[in-house]
Parts: sequence; C-alpha cells; structure tokens
Amino acid sequence: MNVIHLSAECYPVAKVGGLGDVVSALPKYQQLAGIYASVVLPYYDRKFVQENEFDIILEAEFEMADVTLPFQILKEKTDKLGFALHLIKIPGLLDRPEIYSYPDETEQFLAFQLAFLEWLTYFSVRPDVIHCHDHHTGLIPFLIKHSERYEQFADIPTVLTIHNAQYQGWIDWKKFNYLPDIDPEKIGLLDWNDCINPLAAAVKCCWAYTAVSPTYLTELTHNSNGLEGLFRAEAAKGVGIINGIDTDIWNPETDPMIKVNYGLDEVDTLKDENKKIVCTEFDLSFKKPLIAFIGRLVGEKGADLLPQAIKEVLTTFKDKVNFVILGSGEHYIEDSLSELKDSFSKNYNVFIGYNEALSHRIYAGVDFLLMPSRVEPCGLNQLYSLRYGTIPIVRSTGGLKDTVIDFTKPDGYGITFLNADVEDIFSAVSRAIELFQNTERVNLLRSRMMQLDYSWHQSASHYIELYNSLKI
Repeated sequence: MNVIHLSAECYPVAKVGGLGDVVSALPKYQQLAGIYASVVLPYYDRKFVQENEFDIILEAEFEMADVTLPFQILKEKTDKLGFALHLIKIPGLLDRPEIYSYPDETEQFLAFQLAFLEWLTYFSVRPDVIHCHDHHTGLIPFLIKHSERYEQFADIPTVLTIHNAQYQGWIDWKKFNYLPDIDPEKIGLLDWNDCINPLAAAVKCCWAYTAVSPTYLTELTHNSNGLEGLFRAEAAKGVGIINGIDTDIWNPETDPMIKVNYGLDEVDTLKDENKKIVCTEFDLSFKKPLIAFIGRLVGEKGADLLPQAIKEVLTTFKDKVNFVILGSGEHYIEDSLSELKDSFSKNYNVFIGYNEALSHRIYAGVDFLLMPSRVEPCGLNQLYSLRYGTIPIVRSTGGLKDTVIDFTKPDGYGITFLNADVEDIFSAVSRAIELFQNTERVNLLRSRMMQLDYSWHQSASHYIELYNSLKI
C-alpha cells in the first residue's frame, strides 16, 4: 500500500504545534508496519532544509487565477526521517521561512494543493490513499472529484484528519477564480456560511475523516466553530483515533535533551536530579512541588486563565508550590505572565518563546503538568508527561478525557477537572499540592504512568485498518 500524507507541518522541517509531531511520527510508524508512507510539505527556508540535501525530481508549472506558476518537487535524499519527504517549492509563495501568518496565506496553500495535483498527473504509480491533514489540504478531496483536470484521480480514496476544527481556511468567494475549472453543479460543496470553506468541503468530499481522539469526534457535533450540523450529517464517515507519540524521540531513558536519563526503575530517584536542574535554571526551590505549563499562550489552551489562577494559588499557598511557564502566543497573556515575576519571583518563572530542548528538560524535571484547555482535540503534552513520569493536571475535554484518569479512580494516575475556569484550576492545583506530600503515592502513580503505551504503533495500525476498509 502506498499512502501520501499532505500537510502544512512536519517536525523537524516545520512545526508550530501537534500537527507537526503527528505528521512526523505517523508515516514513520506506518513504514514500520509494512506500508509505504511518504509526506508532502510546502518548501520552507528553514534550518532542516538548509542543512540537508535534496534532489529536484520535477520542474513543471500550473495555472492559478490566470497566472502561470512554476514549481519544483524536491525529495530529501536519505529518507532520514524514516519516510520519503517531498517539498513543493514555488518562487514567492512556497520558499519562505515562516509557516503561517503571511497576508497571502490563502494563495500559499491553494498553490500548494494545486501544485501537488499537477505533480500527481506525472506519477507512473498512483497512490492507494491520499491522506490530507487539516484545512491546508482540504480542497484536494473536492478537486479530484469535481475538477475535470483531476477527475482521473477520483477513484483514489481520500482520508482527512482533523487536528483542530476551529481553523477552517475560510476563502472569500471573490477568489473562486483561483480554482481550476470545476463542475458548476458541485460548487455548493465548497460553500459553508457564504464563503469557500476548505475544511467543510473536505468533510463533504473525502471518503472518510478522522478526529484525533474518540471524544473529540463526538465534540465536533456540538463544538466545531460553525460546522456542528455538517459533522452530524456526515457522522457515518467519521472515526476517532487517538494520536500517539514517537517513543524513540520521547524516551527518558535515551533522550539526549535531558541531563540525567532514567527509566521506570530509576524514576523515584533520578527524576529528582532533573528537577534540581530545572529549579536551578529557573531559580526555584527544589523542595516544593513544581508545576509547569508548556504550550501556546492562547485562549484555546486556557492560557488566559493562568495569570489569575497562579496568582490566587501563590497568594493562598505562599511558599508551598512553584510554577514554571514555557510558551508564546497572545501578547497580553505573555505580558500578564511575565508581570507575575515581579510579585512571586521566589515561586514562579516564565520563558516566553519556544525551545524544544527546554521543553524536554521541563517534562523530565517537573512534578506536574497543567493543561486547562478549553479545546484539546487530542493533546500530546499530557502523553509526553506520562512518558516522563510527570503527573498531568488536565481539564476533561477531547483527548485529555480519553487519556487521563483521575488518580482517585481505579488504575488512575492524573488529576482531572471539569471546567475551564480559575476556580477549577485552583481546586485541581490544591489537590496536586496535597498529593505531593504523599511520596509513596506519587511514586506509585509515576510507575503506573510510565507503563502506559501511547506509542504510535497502536494508532498507526488503526489508520491502516481504515485505509484497508476503503479499498475499491
């Protein structure tokens, strides 16, 4: 079986969030399971591309809005990521350093999709499945069914994975002429709420779609930023498959990014050595419970609640707990979190930005990971924390609900709460502070967490089963 993954992100080439991690790991583990999986990305002028060698395997052109755009297909020479990596390069559109936030982002990802389809016309061996990830590739299932130029590929099964339905790639109808000629009777499939909606079009036209956790699949029918009715109508095509993590990269026994490696047998002692390192780095006390937040500082992640919640905890418990924050996002949240240092310098610190190595050190060194997300389709941070013996404190939503069981329940290991508000965060953190005093219980939970299997082996097999169910 030959599967092509299309995405805007793939670690370490280009990553903003969990999408990049998934598209890096899923094809790698599918390869290990015996199918041929490759990844197609836009070309980004970033470190990975600059430091590795690529072959140009095709130079061609296509039309977009009556403009002829030349493009190149580049292939990484050694398959060093564990799969074949292809990049689509288009001068002025797909040759820039950043992934998102350009004023012509619509043109950027439209051109990516059209160039891919044009490349497909040169294939000597057609793929068995085209796997699209999020709205950046959402027009592919529509175009291969309803554009005369590409309808020769209409019998290739398309799968859409929805990593986050809050972002849908909305396009003004004024840019309809950017698309190739399509069947006029099918134009309505592009529309949702009076605009071209790539995510909605993909849900309508793909052969199957997946959500990145079973709970998130259900949540899409009542919380998907305006697509709730569509997901209810198309529910028969939906499957919930929990994400996994790459256990080669996220492994405390071998992780080169942490100072002191440890496994299940050493977690009781050597995890504390990593905590000492993090506390020294952030000028915090080793003896207190250390709680971290790692992620984007946006409302979706509940990060706007953190300044007030942390302030109330540190005011109430004074010198009984420490916090460390790693992330970037909305400037007002960044500023509010930075200002807390003025009042709580002995118990709190923050790193505004993102640093991959630092994130690994924090997972290995802290006692608890806080995730107060309003929306969390799957969540990978809690899976990383489980792998490193760090107790997750999570709001029960989406994939967090599927992967974290409260420690008071049979076989539980985490701390859960219901509402994304300051009151529930305060209550959950209070429970963590109390739990920390019971060293024997904490060690038991760490052992239990580290034995859980959230590797990609299991998740990849579920995707392969889905592909096989779509065979003509």
